[in-house]
Amino acid sequence: MRFFRPDGIKIKTSSQIEAMKEAGHLSAQVLREVGARISPGVSTLELDEFAEEYIRAAGGVPAFKGYGGFPGTICASINEMVVHGIPSKDAVLKEGDIVSIDTGATVNRWVGDNAATFAVGNISEDAQRLIDVTEVAMWAGIEQAVPGNHLGDIGHAVQEVAESAGFGVVREYTGHGIGRKMHEPPSVYNYGQPGWGTLLEEGMVIAIEPMVTMGTFRVRTLEDGWGVVTRDGKPAAHFERTVAITADGPVVLTEA
Repeated sequence: MRFFRPDGIKIKTSSQIEAMKEAGHLSAQVLREVGARISPGVSTLELDEFAEEYIRAAGGVPAFKGYGGFPGTICASINEMVVHGIPSKDAVLKEGDIVSIDTGATVNRWVGDNAATFAVGNISEDAQRLIDVTEVAMWAGIEQAVPGNHLGDIGHAVQEVAESAGFGVVREYTGHGIGRKMHEPPSVYNYGQPGWGTLLEEGMVIAIEPMVTMGTFRVRTLEDGWGVVTRDGKPAAHFERTVAITADGPVVLTEA
């Protein structure tokens, strides 16, 4: 096994992957607990404050807070916002909304990163279908994360599930490698062709995160420099897991 690749991808040892599980476990726990607190009338700032307290009480450090200047512990993206929503007391969840919650925790200098999209109360059938298809697309991508495959196999699997359901797949934002840093090479695209792109190797750890839209896949960034929204104002969903590529198949490190 090569631990340093010329493309900058960092190959983890089995013991390092095992160590990453602690950060992944905490990231998954806080995502689950934040999701359980989602209901109409709750602000995303309340969810953020809970998440920070939870992570620190467990001995971790919020991985997002201060990262590139981001002010929150979580990203909370409502309806047409795809990713990177800044938590705010003015962003109050309403019946029928959907909200993507992205959580990250650092434990012993390793990072875990994951996300899910949640219903706020009762939502439309179309919104529920968007959530369901996005999650299925993520798992389809994860199934392709095996040695000998290529990044294009992951992207193609995600794209095929999403587009066959009539949805769009965001191009401008991708998954990523992860380890000591939140973002490491390679970029993990949510579209592509089988056999295309970087060869997957045992010891790679990547975050697979489909961003799927009800309408156009084109997006724009808000004036705050963070929030990314669909150009047509239609809803989007987002799911993410941190995954290790091993000889025994993909291992999801962000499991609660």
